[in-house]
Amino acid sequence: MNNTQETNYQLQKLLETIRKYDYHYYVLDEPLVPDAEYDRIFQELKALEAKHPELITPDSPTQRVSGTPLKAFATIKHQIPMLSLDNAFSSEDVLAFDRRNHERLNLDEKEKITYVCEPKIDGIAVSLIYENGVLTQAATRGDGVVGEDITQNVRTIASVPLHLSGNNFPTFLEVRGEIYFPTEGFIKYNKTAEKSGEKIFVNPRNAAAGSLRQLDPQITAKRPLQIFCYALGSVTGISLPEEHFAILEQLKAWGLRINPEIRLAHGISACLDYYQDMMQRRSSLAYGIDGVVYKVNSLKLQKELGFVARAPRWAVAHKFPAEEEITEILDVEFQVGRTGALTPVARLKPVFVGGATVSNATLHNIDEITRKDIRIGDSVIVRRAGDVIPELVSVVLERRPKDSKPLHLPKHCPICGSDIVKIEGEAIARCSGGLYCSAQRKESIKHFASRAALDITGLGEKLVDQLVDSKLIQNVADLYTLKFEAVSNLDRMGEKSAQKLLAALEKSKTTTLARFIYALGIREVGVVTAESLANHFASIENLAAADQTSLEAISDVGPTIATHITTFFRQQHNLELIKKLQELGIHWPKPENSGPKPLSGQTFVLTGSLQNMTREEAKEKLLSLGAKVSESVSKNTTAVIAGSDAGSKLAKAEKLGVAIWDEEEFEKKIREMAK
Repeated sequence: MNNTQETNYQLQKLLETIRKYDYHYYVLDEPLVPDAEYDRIFQELKALEAKHPELITPDSPTQRVSGTPLKAFATIKHQIPMLSLDNAFSSEDVLAFDRRNHERLNLDEKEKITYVCEPKIDGIAVSLIYENGVLTQAATRGDGVVGEDITQNVRTIASVPLHLSGNNFPTFLEVRGEIYFPTEGFIKYNKTAEKSGEKIFVNPRNAAAGSLRQLDPQITAKRPLQIFCYALGSVTGISLPEEHFAILEQLKAWGLRINPEIRLAHGISACLDYYQDMMQRRSSLAYGIDGVVYKVNSLKLQKELGFVARAPRWAVAHKFPAEEEITEILDVEFQVGRTGALTPVARLKPVFVGGATVSNATLHNIDEITRKDIRIGDSVIVRRAGDVIPELVSVVLERRPKDSKPLHLPKHCPICGSDIVKIEGEAIARCSGGLYCSAQRKESIKHFASRAALDITGLGEKLVDQLVDSKLIQNVADLYTLKFEAVSNLDRMGEKSAQKLLAALEKSKTTTLARFIYALGIREVGVVTAESLANHFASIENLAAADQTSLEAISDVGPTIATHITTFFRQQHNLELIKKLQELGIHWPKPENSGPKPLSGQTFVLTGSLQNMTREEAKEKLLSLGAKVSESVSKNTTAVIAGSDAGSKLAKAEKLGVAIWDEEEFEKKIREMAK
């Protein structure tokens, strides 16, 4: 193959690739690659044609805007072609754009050109036609010459006026604008669509395109589309200002929506300042932008500068660093969080995206991996917007290796080896080794020491961090082996604080079975459920040996909680840790075998401040008598125990006719039941 044949082959391959991407993006609304990948291929084609102009053909993408009208819609020919803009990817490109303008206009380089700076909205370009102030037609850009008739769909967009404001509008007005899908609406739509099993959109631009190309306008009406108008096409019947910025102000006066971020810039340095400002604020905008646009403000100078084949010389789009790129998944690791939640993380072939090099991306959960069919070795689209954690958008299926295999949730924790539990209907999978797993160490100790658990006074969050970070403790059992000298040498402790902590630890050894069960941190086993388990099984050994059926027989325990309990006690290291805690002196009185308790099956609510006991102490008394303690009042509530400053719960009890006990009556009844 000679050089000419090889060059022609390269050109044809580039043409085929771009046409395929165009078809998927514009016709099928299913983009195969991110914009940055498309831009690279397009620039490669332009460079090749620049070297070999004899190979340029009329149907090359460089000779037209791009896009194919959908056959499902009628077509409309634009009176004035809707052209694209040339792109600038660096400050040097922008300075070169300004320099060319000075040269073509024969201006001294010190003479500043005034530009209009506008955000480059990530949406769909449209043409709106108003006749005598009434919207009569709307069309997509299409191929720049012929677009699609989307009039009925555009009429459903609230920000598009059906009639212009005022009375000085032209008899015929063509307005150019960008219809887009707001970021918040995009997120909400995809969440709803995912729940209902409908198609979700890859990005807001794709969502805007898909919404405008609905054959049924009622579907479009349900989408939160918006518009920003940015230019004029054909106009008759009125004299217009001689500056682009003034024209935008006139459009605004006619009731057409103009972007509030548009600014005048005197000189190209001011344009670059605008670019930096918009890039900093990009993530806080209510819509997506992928760059900014600079336009020569003077229409007279615009006319002098003229056009090239597919773009005006007087305008340029300054693109932001790509927020989406293609890279490869090298591996997938499962990280364990402080509460035991497993988060899959993709290890990526490093790629520069969103202004930073990215080598990791969150995959959220196993359901997300399954939904997107993510596999090791896949080429994937990665997105990074501002400071947002990089995420994997989708898999480029056409690049998938033939030997790829689906990913599965690990059966055992990658940190401690405990069983992984994933309850049906829940997205998050968790490690069941809360007491033992080093990833959950600090959280398990803090929970164990909390007031409703072992109530270890003085063992707060900062002290737990110190004890773990200094490697004095690795699990809750190590708390009871702490030595005075080691504790007193900790930061901000001293002898008195150390003595108090050791005394609190010694005191905590005497507890109740219910408190101990709660302190174990079994998922979804709260104070009330722990009390029910203690009352029912009477010993930790009986609870550890209980099966799913016997657990579900308890009124407070359903299938999910029963699974959490059986999984917890199935881990040998949990049983060993419980045994060690008992050997170190943790104990509780044996429960009385007195049959049903006096308040079994009754529900109470506590409200207000009690004088002779804390709310927590009152709650424990009720639980010890077999009662349930609820946070809300209902018609099924047995009684509300009201202290001073009782609020809405007391009022609701009075409204529902629920019995109300003051503190004196509550104490009297407790004493009677204790006899």
